[in-house]
Amino acid sequence: MSWIRALTCAALACTAPAALVAAPQRHVAVTASNIAGLADFVDGLVAGQIASREVAGAVVTVVANGRVLFTHGYGLANIATRTPVDAQHTLFRPGSVSKLFTWTALAQQIEQGRIDLDADVNRYIDFKIPDFQGAPIRVRDLMSHSPGMSDVSGIIVASPDKLTPYQQFLKTHVPARLWPAGTEIAYSNYGAALAGYIVERVSGEPFADYVERHIFRPLGMNSTTFREPLPAALEPHMAAGHRLVDGQLVPKSYEYVSSIMPAGSAAATAPDMARFMLAMLSGGALDGKRILRPATVALLERNSLANVPGLPGIAHGYLVYREAGPRLVGHAGNTGDFHSDLILAPEKGIGFFVSFTGGQGSSIARTELRDALIGRLFPQTPAPLYTGSAPAPPLGAYRDNRRDYSRPANPEHDLKVTMPSPRVVLVTAEGIKTAYEQIGPLEYQQITGARAGGPYDRLKFYGGPKDWRFSLASHPYETYHLVKAD
Repeated sequence: MSWIRALTCAALACTAPAALVAAPQRHVAVTASNIAGLADFVDGLVAGQIASREVAGAVVTVVANGRVLFTHGYGLANIATRTPVDAQHTLFRPGSVSKLFTWTALAQQIEQGRIDLDADVNRYIDFKIPDFQGAPIRVRDLMSHSPGMSDVSGIIVASPDKLTPYQQFLKTHVPARLWPAGTEIAYSNYGAALAGYIVERVSGEPFADYVERHIFRPLGMNSTTFREPLPAALEPHMAAGHRLVDGQLVPKSYEYVSSIMPAGSAAATAPDMARFMLAMLSGGALDGKRILRPATVALLERNSLANVPGLPGIAHGYLVYREAGPRLVGHAGNTGDFHSDLILAPEKGIGFFVSFTGGQGSSIARTELRDALIGRLFPQTPAPLYTGSAPAPPLGAYRDNRRDYSRPANPEHDLKVTMPSPRVVLVTAEGIKTAYEQIGPLEYQQITGARAGGPYDRLKFYGGPKDWRFSLASHPYETYHLVKAD
């Protein structure tokens, strides 16, 4: 998910000033009225997005109280053939939401005693990941996206003949080690693919076979696969990716992601994703078939690392969207053509999955719909404004720590942080400006005409003069380092 698209469609607002030592967000109780009329609410939103957000088609499924509340399809799976989205049978690409299956598979092997969370990953693989300053990468560092590595590029190709088997890709594309593992989160597709390879090595089963035998089949997810090309039985049901050409959406050929298979090559239907959510919300079992023990599900959803205290971080593979009121965990996913999100509220027994195909504006649509569902189901009030004394935030150019360090950094992509007025921070990214108002010492809340209920994004500076950084509540998987002070 790009920083710009995420931030431009987040919903935030502010209340009357108040002096505070800290500025926690306040939460409104979830009630039956939050769910009542939800399907109509979503129908109306997506209808507007098809008209205004380059959306070709979409699926939305919501589960609550151990059952599917609704599963709806919208628009067209293929613009050229005018094929409508079938809510029950059309496949979408969940992108990095696929990683939740990989972390489940890894957790199964941890549960069975074949993998130790604190072991050096080299114990389980047949090639060498170099140490950094004498320290290895542990299995738990993969789950917290903190292996201290560069990101990798070239992971999506346009035809199967250009694919490198993921086992070979991992061996020939080991990223540079940049900082000690377990100290800083910088989202790692390589790390998630490595986790899948560890499952393959210790189980003795090819990864795609493993997840089918031990996750998909037990849960009745019969239309979900990591395989590329798609199995012949599923291919007719696959939604097309699309691009905008001269103001018109045009179908694209299938994207191939299996060079990093465990990190994002899945295709799935909305009903299959609903079954996975139901299993996780019920402690790892569905219809009498158990894939994980409740304690292992709790481990996956429990905090492991955060870049800064006071903002959400990473659980064990799951992203933390909200710490409380209720706690929200899940994962976002983007390929070039599909934009998805899966959110669980374990203490409330509620979850939802959304996926869009269309032009680049459909990424904004995904984020808008996710935030609208969160605001409707789990409403917040914004944090009070801060009126106490505090140091001015460090201004200047900030650079994302999640990038391919083998390529020269492009200063044009840096985020520019300025202060147009007291207590207001302005972040400019590729010409798009987002304003934040102060809610605590070095902590700010986005200013928008937000819908009631939020969610309300936050920005926090930290690190000190030797390494100033800022993180966003909406981006627990990365941080931004000051590279040029004003």
